[in-house]
Amino acid sequence: MSPLRWGIAGAGTISHDFVCALSTLPESDHRVVAIAARGLENAQKFADQHGIPVFTVGYEALAKNPHVDIVYIGTVNSLHYEHAMMMLDAGKHVLCEKPLCVNEGQAKALLEYAREKELFCMEAIWSRFFPSYSHLRERIRKGDLGAIEEVNVELGFPISNVERIRRKHLGGGTVLDLGGYNIQLALQVFQEIPDEIDADGELNEENVDIETNVLLHFPSGGVATMRTSGVENLSNKAVIVGSAGSITLHDFWCPTELTDIDGTIRSYPLPKSKIECIQKNSVGLRYEAEECRKRLLAGDLESAVVSHADSLAVARIQDVIRKKVGVEMAEDYIFKP
Repeated sequence: MSPLRWGIAGAGTISHDFVCALSTLPESDHRVVAIAARGLENAQKFADQHGIPVFTVGYEALAKNPHVDIVYIGTVNSLHYEHAMMMLDAGKHVLCEKPLCVNEGQAKALLEYAREKELFCMEAIWSRFFPSYSHLRERIRKGDLGAIEEVNVELGFPISNVERIRRKHLGGGTVLDLGGYNIQLALQVFQEIPDEIDADGELNEENVDIETNVLLHFPSGGVATMRTSGVENLSNKAVIVGSAGSITLHDFWCPTELTDIDGTIRSYPLPKSKIECIQKNSVGLRYEAEECRKRLLAGDLESAVVSHADSLAVARIQDVIRKKVGVEMAEDYIFKP
C-alpha cells in the first residue's frame, strides 16, 4: 500500500505540530507532500523546516494538487467551512481541526457534502484517540465504574488576548476553542445527548466569551460540570465519577496519564518527534492521523470514534451555550441547523 499523501492547509502552530507528529509514523504509511498558506514567506519557511517538496500561496492550488490524498485543515475557525468545502469539491479527503465549523448549520452542510462526494471527513478531536481514552471507554463498557453519575472537567489557559480567541470574525471565544474538548468528553462518557443545558459566562469587548460555566443534564440523571477560561490556567483535568468508583484524566485534552479506578497511575508515553512540537503532547496528533489512514484503507467515510453524529452533537451544544452566554456569530444568521 502506498503512503497516505497529506496536504497541509495553514502554516500555524497546530499545523507545525501535526506535521511533527506525522514524523513519528512510518514514511511508508504517511507522507506530507504539500503545504499551503496565506503568504509565500510562511509557506516556504514551513516547507523548508519540514522538508515538504511543494509550497503554495492560497489554498486552491493545494485543492487541485493531484498528488494529495487528504488535507489537514489547520486554519482559523471561521475558515474551516470554506477550506474544507474547497478540498471536498476537489475530491480530497479531509481532517479538519476542531471546531469543525463555527456552528451546527455549517457542520451539517459540510458533512452532508462529504457524504454526497463519498469522501472521508473527520473533525480532529484528537483527544479521543489517545490510549487513555481507549482505556476509559473500555472501563465504561465493562461496567467497572458502575452507573456514571458525574463528569467534572475544566480547561483554561491565559489566551484571551490571542487574536484568534479575541476576535469574533475569526470564530473566537473559549466555547469554540476549548469548550469542544469538555463537551466531547461528556458525550463520550454518558453516551447520550443532554436534555437540559445551563450556562453563563464573561464576554470581552467584542462580545466573545472569555470564560464560561456550563452544566449539562443528561436523561439518565447524570450531570457534567464544565468550565472554560481564556484568562487563567485551570486544573485541566477531568474526573469521571460512577457509582462504583472514579477515573481521573490528567491534562484530559491530551492525556498521557490517568488515575485508574483502583488508584493506579497509568502512563502512556509519547515518542519523540524529529522537530520539537510547540504545544503540550502534540505528538499525540499521530493517533488521529493513523485513524484516518485506517479508515481510508477500509473504505469508510467516517470514524466510529469521532462520527459525523458526534461532531454535530458537539456543535449543537456549543450553539446553545453561545446563545445562553450571549455570543452570536455572523454565520448563525446564514447557516441554520
